[in-house]
Amino acid sequence: MADATNRPAKRRESGSGRTTPKGTKPGEHPEASTRYTPPIPKEHKVSPRWVPIMMGALLGVGSLLIIVNYLGVLPGGTSNTYLLIGLGLILGGIITATQWR
Repeated sequence: MADATNRPAKRRESGSGRTTPKGTKPGEHPEASTRYTPPIPKEHKVSPRWVPIMMGALLGVGSLLIIVNYLGVLPGGTSNTYLLIGLGLILGGIITATQWR
């Protein structure tokens, strides 16, 4: 049975863990550090109005085309061509959704 006193001591890292030097006041800028600081965005990017509309339309029309295909209402009856077109429209909607901000 191991004794709790036989454990090795935890190593402490040098430094206090502070990101700014001790004693700085708000508004003061300390010397530059070597850490990467991402730039502050000046404005948020906003998608044009047509992006979410197009996304919803592609997803809706693609889904509707697949449903109508299985109901056999389209000319030519049930066809894999309609199914592939519907899946392509849904894929277009998903790709458009990645551009929406």
